[in-house]
Amino acid sequence: MTTNLKSFIATCREVSGGCSAAECVDAILPLMRDLLTGPLDFIEDGHRRSDPDHYARNAVHVSEDGVFSLYALVWLPGQWTPVHDHGTWGVVGVVEGLLEERAYQRTDTTPDAMEGISLARGGSVLLPPGAVTSFVPNPDHIHMTGVADDRTPCLSLHLYGRVLSDFHVYDTDAGTRKLIKVAHYES
Repeated sequence: MTTNLKSFIATCREVSGGCSAAECVDAILPLMRDLLTGPLDFIEDGHRRSDPDHYARNAVHVSEDGVFSLYALVWLPGQWTPVHDHGTWGVVGVVEGLLEERAYQRTDTTPDAMEGISLARGGSVLLPPGAVTSFVPNPDHIHMTGVADDRTPCLSLHLYGRVLSDFHVYDTDAGTRKLIKVAHYES
C-alpha cells in the first residue's frame, strides 16, 4: 500500500469516527478530491480489472473491523448498475472516463417496505475525471450508475461507510426491492 493511500485511509478512519453520515461525507469529500489529484500510484493492475458482462468491483481496501471499504469500479461502455441503494454513506470519485448517475426518489409512504414501492425518476449527473460526489442513507440514495454505449471506459473510486457486500436492488416495474449479495475481486 502506497503512502498516499495509507494516509487517505488513516485520515478517513479518523474523521469518520462517531460522526453522522452527512458529517462523514462532508469531511471525506475533500480527502477524496486530494486522493484523485495526487499521485495515482496506488492504483494497481488488479484495480483496473474489467468484466465483459458487467461492471467490475475491485477491492482496494476493506477494513477488518467493517468500518469502511474502498473499491475501484471499472465500467466498460454500456455497463450499468441496476437501480439500487447502499444502506450507508458513500463518497465517489472519478479517475478516468465519464460516469453517469441517474437518480430515483421513493414516492410511497412506507420506507422499509419491500413491496408496493413507487419510484419517480429524478435528474442525471455526469461526473468527469476529478469529480467527487457523495450520498447518505435515510432516506436511501436510490440511483443507477454507469457508462453510455458511446463513451470510453471509466474508472471510479467508491468509499462506503461499511463493507459493501450487499445492497437493495429495485424492480421499478414490479414495485419491489430485494437485498442481494454483491461480489468483488480481491486486488
